Amino acid sequence: MRIDKRDFNQLRPVKITPNPIAYPEGSALIEMGGTRVLCTATIEENIPKWLQNSGKGWVNAEYGMLPRSTHTRIQREKAMSSGRTQEISRLLGRSFRAMTDLSQMKEKSIIIDCDVLQADGGTRTAAITGGFVALALAFNKMKTQGSIETIPLKGYVAAVSVGLKKDQVYLDLNYEEDSAIDTDMNFVMTSQKAFVEIQGTAEKEPFTKAQMDQMTDYATLGCLHLFEKQAEIIGSFFPLNINNSQL
Repeated sequence: MRIDKRDFNQLRPVKITPNPIAYPEGSALIEMGGTRVLCTATIEENIPKWLQNSGKGWVNAEYGMLPRSTHTRIQREKAMSSGRTQEISRLLGRSFRAMTDLSQMKEKSIIIDCDVLQADGGTRTAAITGGFVALALAFNKMKTQGSIETIPLKGYVAAVSVGLKKDQVYLDLNYEEDSAIDTDMNFVMTSQKAFVEIQGTAEKEPFTKAQMDQMTDYATLGCLHLFEKQAEIIGSFFPLNINNSQL
Protein backbone atom coordinates (compact mmCIF):
# COMPACT_ATOMS: atom_id res chain seq x y z
CA MET A 1 0.00 0.00 0.00
CA ARG A 2 1.26 3.47 -0.87
CA ILE A 3 1.74 6.33 1.58
CA ASP A 4 -1.44 8.07 0.40
CA LYS A 5 -3.46 4.80 0.12
CA ARG A 6 -3.58 4.86 -3.69
CA ASP A 7 -3.38 1.81 -5.91
CA PHE A 8 -0.02 1.48 -7.63
CA ASN A 9 -1.55 2.33 -11.03
CA GLN A 10 -3.64 5.25 -9.73
CA LEU A 11 -3.02 8.96 -10.26
CA ARG A 12 -3.27 11.43 -7.43
CA PRO A 13 -6.42 13.60 -7.49
CA VAL A 14 -6.20 15.88 -10.54
CA LYS A 15 -7.86 19.27 -10.85
CA ILE A 16 -7.37 21.74 -13.70
CA THR A 17 -8.86 25.21 -13.28
CA PRO A 18 -9.10 27.23 -16.53
CA ASN A 19 -8.27 30.93 -16.66
CA PRO A 20 -7.53 31.46 -12.94
CA ILE A 21 -6.00 34.89 -13.70
CA ALA A 22 -7.32 37.65 -15.91
CA TYR A 23 -4.54 38.93 -18.12
CA PRO A 24 -2.99 36.03 -20.13
CA GLU A 25 -4.60 34.91 -23.38
CA GLY A 26 -4.84 31.45 -21.84
CA SER A 27 -4.10 30.10 -18.36
CA ALA A 28 -4.63 27.04 -16.21
CA LEU A 29 -3.91 26.05 -12.63
CA ILE A 30 -3.17 22.34 -12.41
CA GLU A 31 -3.20 20.45 -9.11
CA MET A 32 -1.95 16.88 -8.88
CA GLY A 33 -2.01 15.85 -5.26
CA GLY A 34 0.08 18.44 -3.44
CA THR A 35 1.74 19.72 -6.61
CA ARG A 36 0.32 22.98 -7.95
CA VAL A 37 1.55 24.67 -11.13
CA LEU A 38 0.25 27.91 -12.64
CA CYS A 39 0.51 27.86 -16.44
CA THR A 40 -0.01 30.98 -18.56
CA ALA A 41 0.04 31.46 -22.34
CA THR A 42 1.11 34.80 -23.84
CA ILE A 43 0.61 35.65 -27.51
CA GLU A 44 3.35 37.76 -29.09
CA GLU A 45 3.59 39.23 -32.58
CA ASN A 46 7.31 38.54 -32.95
CA ILE A 47 8.97 35.25 -33.91
CA PRO A 48 12.61 34.09 -33.90
CA LYS A 49 14.68 35.68 -36.69
CA TRP A 50 15.30 32.35 -38.37
CA LEU A 51 11.52 31.91 -38.84
CA GLN A 52 10.81 35.37 -40.26
CA ASN A 53 9.08 35.36 -43.68
CA SER A 54 8.47 31.61 -43.38
CA GLY A 55 4.77 31.95 -42.57
CA LYS A 56 5.34 29.78 -39.48
CA GLY A 57 4.83 30.64 -35.83
CA TRP A 58 6.61 29.43 -32.71
CA VAL A 59 5.73 27.95 -29.32
CA ASN A 60 8.18 28.06 -26.45
CA ALA A 61 8.07 27.60 -22.68
CA GLU A 62 9.71 28.74 -19.46
CA TYR A 63 9.58 26.86 -16.16
CA GLY A 64 10.39 28.05 -12.66
CA MET A 65 9.83 27.30 -8.98
CA LEU A 66 8.81 29.84 -6.35
CA PRO A 67 11.16 30.08 -3.33
CA ARG A 68 8.82 28.29 -0.90
CA SER A 69 7.29 25.86 -3.37
CA THR A 70 9.41 23.20 -1.63
CA HIS A 71 9.88 22.02 1.96
CA THR A 72 12.77 24.43 2.45
CA ARG A 73 13.33 27.77 0.74
CA ILE A 74 15.14 27.68 -2.58
CA GLN A 75 16.90 30.74 -3.98
CA ARG A 76 14.79 32.81 -6.30
CA GLU A 77 15.93 31.94 -9.80
CA LYS A 78 17.12 34.46 -12.30
CA ALA A 79 15.47 33.79 -15.66
CA MET A 80 16.72 30.51 -17.09
CA SER A 81 19.70 30.49 -14.72
CA SER A 82 20.00 26.88 -13.56
CA GLY A 83 20.71 23.85 -15.71
CA ARG A 84 17.62 22.07 -14.36
CA THR A 85 15.41 25.05 -15.21
CA GLN A 86 16.75 25.21 -18.76
CA GLU A 87 16.41 21.46 -19.26
CA ILE A 88 12.78 21.42 -18.10
CA SER A 89 11.91 24.56 -20.08
CA ARG A 90 13.26 22.93 -23.25
CA LEU A 91 11.31 19.73 -22.53
CA LEU A 92 8.11 21.75 -22.18
CA GLY A 93 8.74 23.61 -25.43
CA ARG A 94 9.41 20.39 -27.34
CA SER A 95 6.25 18.81 -25.91
CA PHE A 96 3.98 21.69 -26.94
CA ARG A 97 5.53 22.07 -30.41
CA ALA A 98 5.10 18.35 -31.07
CA MET A 99 1.32 18.87 -31.09
CA THR A 100 1.27 22.26 -32.84
CA ASP A 101 1.06 22.91 -36.58
CA LEU A 102 3.41 25.91 -36.65
CA SER A 103 2.54 26.60 -40.30
CA GLN A 104 -0.97 27.67 -39.23
CA MET A 105 0.16 30.28 -36.67
CA LYS A 106 0.81 33.13 -39.16
CA GLU A 107 4.17 34.24 -37.71
CA LYS A 108 2.97 34.66 -34.15
CA SER A 109 4.57 33.25 -31.00
CA ILE A 110 3.05 31.80 -27.85
CA ILE A 111 5.11 31.62 -24.67
CA ILE A 112 3.94 29.17 -22.00
CA ASP A 113 5.14 30.14 -18.51
CA CYS A 114 4.85 27.36 -15.92
CA ASP A 115 5.45 28.47 -12.33
CA VAL A 116 5.48 25.90 -9.55
CA LEU A 117 3.49 27.22 -6.59
CA GLN A 118 3.89 24.04 -4.54
CA ALA A 119 6.05 21.00 -5.29
CA ASP A 120 5.11 17.49 -4.22
CA GLY A 121 6.69 15.48 -7.02
CA GLY A 122 6.00 15.48 -10.76
CA THR A 123 6.28 19.24 -11.30
CA ARG A 124 7.58 19.01 -14.87
CA THR A 125 4.92 16.50 -15.90
CA ALA A 126 2.15 18.59 -14.31
CA ALA A 127 3.53 21.64 -16.13
CA ILE A 128 3.22 19.86 -19.48
CA THR A 129 -0.33 18.70 -18.77
CA GLY A 130 -1.51 22.09 -17.50
CA GLY A 131 0.54 24.08 -20.00
CA PHE A 132 -1.16 22.33 -22.90
CA VAL A 133 -4.54 23.48 -21.60
CA ALA A 134 -3.28 27.06 -21.40
CA LEU A 135 -1.93 26.76 -24.97
CA ALA A 136 -5.23 25.42 -26.31
CA LEU A 137 -7.17 28.23 -24.58
CA ALA A 138 -4.85 30.81 -26.17
CA PHE A 139 -5.32 29.26 -29.61
CA ASN A 140 -9.08 29.31 -29.14
CA LYS A 141 -8.93 33.02 -28.27
CA MET A 142 -6.86 33.69 -31.40
CA LYS A 143 -9.42 31.84 -33.52
CA THR A 144 -12.32 33.68 -31.88
CA GLN A 145 -10.62 37.01 -32.59
CA GLY A 146 -9.98 36.00 -36.21
CA SER A 147 -6.19 36.10 -36.12
CA ILE A 148 -6.02 32.42 -37.12
CA GLU A 149 -8.52 30.37 -39.12
CA THR A 150 -8.30 27.04 -37.30
CA ILE A 151 -6.91 25.84 -33.98
CA PRO A 152 -3.45 24.59 -35.04
CA LEU A 153 -3.24 21.56 -32.78
CA LYS A 154 -2.64 18.00 -33.96
CA GLY A 155 -3.88 16.34 -30.76
CA TYR A 156 -3.45 16.40 -27.01
CA VAL A 157 -0.23 16.02 -25.03
CA ALA A 158 0.15 15.12 -21.35
CA ALA A 159 2.87 13.75 -19.11
CA VAL A 160 3.22 11.63 -16.00
CA SER A 161 5.95 10.22 -13.76
CA VAL A 162 6.43 6.50 -13.14
CA GLY A 163 8.79 4.79 -10.71
CA LEU A 164 10.12 1.33 -9.95
CA LYS A 165 11.02 0.06 -6.48
CA LYS A 166 11.78 -3.59 -5.67
CA ASP A 167 9.96 -4.83 -8.79
CA GLN A 168 6.88 -2.74 -8.00
CA VAL A 169 5.83 -0.04 -10.48
CA TYR A 170 4.37 3.23 -9.12
CA LEU A 171 2.33 5.71 -11.17
CA ASP A 172 2.51 9.47 -10.47
CA LEU A 173 5.11 9.73 -7.71
CA ASN A 174 4.69 12.11 -4.81
CA TYR A 175 7.73 13.65 -3.12
CA GLU A 176 8.26 10.88 -0.56
CA GLU A 177 8.06 8.18 -3.23
CA ASP A 178 10.26 10.07 -5.66
CA SER A 179 12.94 10.55 -2.99
CA ALA A 180 13.18 6.80 -2.29
CA ILE A 181 12.52 5.30 -5.72
CA ASP A 182 14.97 2.94 -7.45
CA THR A 183 14.10 3.98 -11.02
CA ASP A 184 12.53 7.31 -11.95
CA MET A 185 10.83 7.83 -15.34
CA ASN A 186 8.94 10.69 -16.99
CA PHE A 187 6.72 9.96 -20.00
CA VAL A 188 5.37 12.61 -22.39
CA MET A 189 2.60 11.10 -24.52
CA THR A 190 0.24 12.32 -27.23
CA SER A 191 -3.41 11.39 -27.71
CA GLN A 192 -2.24 9.34 -30.72
CA LYS A 193 -0.43 7.18 -28.11
CA ALA A 194 2.96 8.23 -29.43
CA PHE A 195 5.74 9.42 -27.13
CA VAL A 196 7.35 12.83 -27.40
CA GLU A 197 9.98 12.01 -24.81
CA ILE A 198 10.84 9.37 -22.22
CA GLN A 199 13.31 10.32 -19.48
CA GLY A 200 14.52 7.58 -17.17
CA THR A 201 17.32 6.74 -14.78
CA ALA A 202 18.04 3.68 -12.67
CA GLU A 203 19.27 5.11 -9.39
CA LYS A 204 20.22 1.67 -8.02
CA GLU A 205 19.64 -1.55 -9.95
CA PRO A 206 19.21 -1.55 -13.77
CA PHE A 207 15.68 -2.27 -14.99
CA THR A 208 14.66 -4.98 -17.45
CA LYS A 209 12.71 -4.70 -20.69
CA ALA A 210 9.72 -6.34 -18.98
CA GLN A 211 9.84 -3.70 -16.24
CA MET A 212 10.17 -0.98 -18.85
CA ASP A 213 7.11 -2.34 -20.63
CA GLN A 214 5.13 -2.29 -17.40
CA MET A 215 6.19 1.28 -16.64
CA THR A 216 5.11 2.25 -20.17
CA ASP A 217 1.71 0.60 -19.61
CA TYR A 218 1.23 2.50 -16.34
CA ALA A 219 2.25 5.78 -18.02
CA THR A 220 -0.19 5.17 -20.87
CA LEU A 221 -3.00 4.51 -18.39
CA GLY A 222 -2.17 7.72 -16.53
CA CYS A 223 -1.95 9.89 -19.63
CA LEU A 224 -5.27 8.60 -20.97
CA HIS A 225 -6.90 9.80 -17.76
CA LEU A 226 -5.11 13.15 -18.01
CA PHE A 227 -6.36 13.61 -21.58
CA GLU A 228 -9.90 13.21 -20.25
CA LYS A 229 -9.26 15.87 -17.60
CA GLN A 230 -7.91 18.22 -20.26
CA ALA A 231 -10.90 17.50 -22.49
CA GLU A 232 -13.28 18.60 -19.74
CA ILE A 233 -11.97 22.12 -20.35
CA ILE A 234 -10.96 22.28 -24.01
CA GLY A 235 -13.04 19.49 -25.53
CA SER A 236 -15.87 21.84 -26.47
CA PHE A 237 -13.71 23.57 -29.08
CA PHE A 238 -11.01 20.92 -29.62
CA PRO A 239 -12.48 17.42 -29.11
CA LEU A 240 -10.37 14.57 -27.80
CA ASN A 241 -9.85 11.80 -30.35
CA ILE A 242 -8.09 8.69 -29.02
CA ASN A 243 -6.71 6.26 -31.59
CA ASN A 244 -7.55 2.94 -29.97
CA SER A 245 -5.77 0.98 -32.70
CA GLN A 246 -2.44 1.92 -31.15
CA LEU A 247 -3.19 0.64 -27.64
